[in-house]
Amino acid sequence: MKFPQAHTLQQIATIISSEYVGNSDFPVLGMNEIHVVSPGDIVFVDHPKYYDKALDSAATVVLINKKVDCPDGKALLISDDPFRDFNLLTKYFKPFQKANSLISDTAKIGENTVIQPGSFVGNNVSIGDNCYIHANVSIYDDTIIGDNVTIHAGTVLGTDAFYYQKRSNGFDKLISGGRVVIEDNVDLGASCTIDRGVTGDTRIKEGTKIDNQVQVGHDTIIGKKCLIASQVGIAGCVVIEDEVTIWGQVGITSAITIGSKAVISAQSGVSKSLDPNKSYFGTPADDFRKKYKEIASIRQIPDLIEKLKKNE
Repeated sequence: MKFPQAHTLQQIATIISSEYVGNSDFPVLGMNEIHVVSPGDIVFVDHPKYYDKALDSAATVVLINKKVDCPDGKALLISDDPFRDFNLLTKYFKPFQKANSLISDTAKIGENTVIQPGSFVGNNVSIGDNCYIHANVSIYDDTIIGDNVTIHAGTVLGTDAFYYQKRSNGFDKLISGGRVVIEDNVDLGASCTIDRGVTGDTRIKEGTKIDNQVQVGHDTIIGKKCLIASQVGIAGCVVIEDEVTIWGQVGITSAITIGSKAVISAQSGVSKSLDPNKSYFGTPADDFRKKYKEIASIRQIPDLIEKLKKNE
C-alpha cells in the first residue's frame, strides 16, 4: 500500500508515538507485508525468528520491537507492539469509509455493464465494460474489475483477511487495507468470497473461471485461464500459476505455489508447493499415479495378514 504522498520517518514515528533510528527526513513511501515490500516501504516484525528476514528485505523501514543494528541505507521504528502500530498506520492512511448508497458516487461503472438489484458497489470501485453483476453481490471499497466479467449472486469481493494475533484476552485482527483485482474475462460463481490483500492485492488474472462457493484468501494470486470447481478453499498468500485446474473441495494451505498446468483432483489437501504440468491427488496431495499405487498397496494389507496367519 503506497501512501498518497511521501512522508518522513519523523512524521511516521509521530503518528504511532514511537522512537526511530535514522535520519528524521528519511523518506517513507508506503507500508507492506514482507512478501510484497519494495524500497520505501515499512515492514513490521515482532518475533526474533524473523528479524533477519525483515532487516534483509527490500523494505527500507523496519517497524520492530527491539533496538538492533540498523542496516546501511535503512531506518528503524522502535515499538513495544509492532502489530498494533502497523494497524494504527493502516487506519491512518486507509480509514474506513461509510457507504451512503448501494452504488457509491465514487464508483466508476463501464459501458454496457449491468448491475442487478440488491448489489452493493463500494467507494472507489472500478468496473469495466460489458460486465454482469448479478443480484446481491457485494463489492467492497477499492475493488478493481476488468471488462467482460460475470459475477453471480451472493458473491463478496474485498472481505478482510483472516489474520489474527493471539493476545491474553483473545485475538487482535490485522486490519486489511489492500484490494481485490479481477482482470478481464473472469467468471465468478455464486456465493464466492474473495478476501482483500492486507496491504497489497488479491488478484484473479485474465480468463480464469471460478465455480460456486469458493474461498480465496488474502494476497493470493490466481493466474490466467485457471479452472476452479466448487467448495475449494485457498488460504492467503498462495500463488497459483497459469492454466491450473482445481477440482471440488480441495483445500490449499498458505504461502505455497501451484505450478502452471497442474491438475488437483477433488478433495485433495495441498500442504506444500506443487510442480507444474503434473496431476495430484490425496491428502497430502502427491503425484496422482503414486497416490493410487499407495492405495492399491494398502488394500492388499488384509490379504497379506491372512496369509501370515495361515503360515503360522
